[in-house]
Amino acid sequence: MYRNTTGFARGWWSALALAAVLLVPALAQARSLRPLPHPVGHPQGVAHRQSGSSGAGGAVGTWTPLAHQLNLFDGIANPVLLPDGTVLVQDAGFNDWYRLTPNRHGSYVKGTWTQIANAPYNPLYHSTEVLPDGRMVIEGGEYLCTFSPAACNPVWTNLGAIYNPMTNTWKSIAPPSGWTTIGDAQSVVLPDGTYMQANCCTDQQALLNPRTLTWTSTGTGKFDPNDEEGWTLLPNGKVLTVDAYVPIPPFTYIPNGTNSELYNPWDGTWSSAGSTRVQLWDSAAACGGENVASFELGPGVLRPNGTVFYSGANSCGAGNTAIYNSRRGTWRAGPVFPGGNDVADGPAALEPNGDVLIMASPGFGGTPATFFQWNGYQLSTVPGTPNAPVDSSFFGNMLVLPTGQILLTDFSNDIEIYTPAGKPKPDWRPVVVFTPLVLAPGRSYSLAGIRLSGMSQGAAYGDDVQTNTNFPLVRITNLRTGDVFYSRTYDFKVAVASDRITWTHFAVPAGQEPGLSKLQVVASGIASRPVLVMVKADSDQR
Repeated sequence: MYRNTTGFARGWWSALALAAVLLVPALAQARSLRPLPHPVGHPQGVAHRQSGSSGAGGAVGTWTPLAHQLNLFDGIANPVLLPDGTVLVQDAGFNDWYRLTPNRHGSYVKGTWTQIANAPYNPLYHSTEVLPDGRMVIEGGEYLCTFSPAACNPVWTNLGAIYNPMTNTWKSIAPPSGWTTIGDAQSVVLPDGTYMQANCCTDQQALLNPRTLTWTSTGTGKFDPNDEEGWTLLPNGKVLTVDAYVPIPPFTYIPNGTNSELYNPWDGTWSSAGSTRVQLWDSAAACGGENVASFELGPGVLRPNGTVFYSGANSCGAGNTAIYNSRRGTWRAGPVFPGGNDVADGPAALEPNGDVLIMASPGFGGTPATFFQWNGYQLSTVPGTPNAPVDSSFFGNMLVLPTGQILLTDFSNDIEIYTPAGKPKPDWRPVVVFTPLVLAPGRSYSLAGIRLSGMSQGAAYGDDVQTNTNFPLVRITNLRTGDVFYSRTYDFKVAVASDRITWTHFAVPAGQEPGLSKLQVVASGIASRPVLVMVKADSDQR
């Protein structure tokens, strides 16, 4: 999150002295990054209602608040789906994390909260990924925050940690050799399950060994620094990025660049993916240039048809969009955001119906937020959240839930859930090829299928936060009671839109109800056709 403006004050954060900026040596010649204050709780005088109106883009969904909201120090951010179906969120910028467990009927709206162990450090704007073994990695942080005094200091830290949900413990991770920064950099889990991390402030990347927690360098040939860029995993296993041209020396300001790049995981090299046709990053070339540019851009979301919808930023007016065809390797210009909106950092998510939900706002850090839906042909507005009138796009984080709903946090204590209209096409669904038909509580099994990791990573933001859900969940619903249980999955692959047969393990929870049940695999909100299974009672296991 490149910051060269002081922003505006909201809530109690307006009293905090957040203007002090500490530049690390690697960024000595770059401008200061200053966090915009984030909202806490509902704005006064805003009742819970959906704001905005829907455009002419077809059926739209609805927003619902959680029945049981948290009340955190700095509001809620960084939603993460774990392979057991629970959701983690962070007290934004601090080390306390909380777990949302859906209720017995599988409802996240009516779910309940428990606090997990505190992380070893307090990052704001950092990388987050779930590994195939079920652990969660957080890396870097643009800011490190403190409770007393209440402040967030920009340090582009190289700290990192890994969380084990099985033991409720954290372990620190040393940075790659020679890295003094990681900051708000991007990350991705590659199709073979390897975690790849960027350095925010250089053109470096590294691969993590999950057993030894050591790093190997990768990514030769990167055109520009990683700063402000996002990574989109493609069906061919490569990683797409749109260059943001951040002028961290020795890289210089290029006001009209439109380059994109592909990372090849098989040889560890970058190559050009061609021009995006329209500029997606904010150079402010027409209204002040380098001195006022934010260098931000928006998220890129892979759709089931193999195209990536990319949102742009623009301090001088409305933001552009562009569409990358991953099958042909070509770009075309998309529509310009209406109403002077853009996405200078902000979330987007793939709905199970194939549309993309986008949170936009005017310029950099402006309000209000407007929600759009891209159906492959046009952008249309959809109803917004209660906080939309006072939110900017960069406040938002989206997460695709196993129900097909989209969870939104906005640095307040109001979590909203969007329920899209429509259904996925049959050939987007995971297909279960093999599973044992008799299961026992507390036992682990193997399952094979097609498209087990879904058609897309789910949601996107770019740098600052990752909320990828391209891995299989196993959901077992008792047919007599209707109660829903998620089996913890592990040792899965994360390739998107793959028709190859892959395997995952799943551990049936000890509390699984016995009796005839339906088993489904869910990936990024799209469920397979159910398979009937029999869950044995505990007494049947002896």
